[in-house]
Amino acid sequence: AGSPEEVADSLVALHGTDPATVYLAVGARLAEPAKTVAETERALYEERALVRMHGMRHTVFVFPTRLTAVVHASTGLAVAARERASLVKHMAAAGAPDAAWLAEVEESTLAALARRGQATAAELAVDEPRLRERFVYGAGKSYEGEHTVSTRLLRVLGVEGKVVRGRPLGSWTSSQFRWAPAPEHPELDVAGAQAELLRNWLAVCGPATEADLKWWTGWRVTEVRRALAAMGARAVSLDEGTGYVVDGDVDPVAEPAEPWAALLPALDPTAVGWQRREWYLAPELWPPLFDRSGNVGPTVWWNGRVVGGWAQRKDGEIVWRLLEKLGSVERRAVEAAVGVAAERLRG
Repeated sequence: AGSPEEVADSLVALHGTDPATVYLAVGARLAEPAKTVAETERALYEERALVRMHGMRHTVFVFPTRLTAVVHASTGLAVAARERASLVKHMAAAGAPDAAWLAEVEESTLAALARRGQATAAELAVDEPRLRERFVYGAGKSYEGEHTVSTRLLRVLGVEGKVVRGRPLGSWTSSQFRWAPAPEHPELDVAGAQAELLRNWLAVCGPATEADLKWWTGWRVTEVRRALAAMGARAVSLDEGTGYVVDGDVDPVAEPAEPWAALLPALDPTAVGWQRREWYLAPELWPPLFDRSGNVGPTVWWNGRVVGGWAQRKDGEIVWRLLEKLGSVERRAVEAAVGVAAERLRG
């Protein structure tokens, strides 16, 4: 790909929970990987062609900005309503101020953020001191803890599509970040937005089964079926059962011109894009590559299949291990991919 925007368009969503994953996933696909950090920061924070926001399965992703309204309407509205109701409920249980007070703080906070452009929670609390007030969240529950109003409110505003993650504090690997106002976007019909999200994803990542789509979106199966019907998806026969593609995308996919090897980061979209993964990941490889929550670690690929895992030591050295047998030619290709990844990470 020629740019991070092209990478994001080709995948629809990049996992953004771990900040480094975004850069590593982009770098693995750029024609000039040495430009990964500078180009990704340009797209995210200068031109805002990409946006880091809550999306499917209540998870943070990086999306093309053109999909902001689609993502918010298709996956965020129902979650946002639950999150706000939960916050008001827990504040009331803790004897904290009521919803009207919270609305005042929210309005003031959003105004402060608009003035600043980007800001940390601490900086916003200078403008709106009530953000520093503390209350017990989840009293009597396993997740009980004392939280500031800023911690919980900014999370809700993120799910509601009013704020997004901004430039990090420190380097591109930092998990501390600033907040920014969300890009302006129209309010879309939920059903229409769901059909549009599936159309975008199937156009670049299809085919997929109904189960794959239910898993990827986090929607109810009835919502998936409604969206498939609305977008006019075509049913195709897969080894796993019935799959779906966008209308007109039924021709066989051409094989790559040459075999290829790659190192992809933890939570890379290609490794976790489908619920059923047997066609590119042997079931016996799951235990060493996935944690108990189903999150995949860094993976080694050969010609469209996961064949091993890798990690980076504190001194920067990349270590890797094959979990499937490869011939000498294939091993040399993987070794070359390791060298490319090491150079990219040094940059």
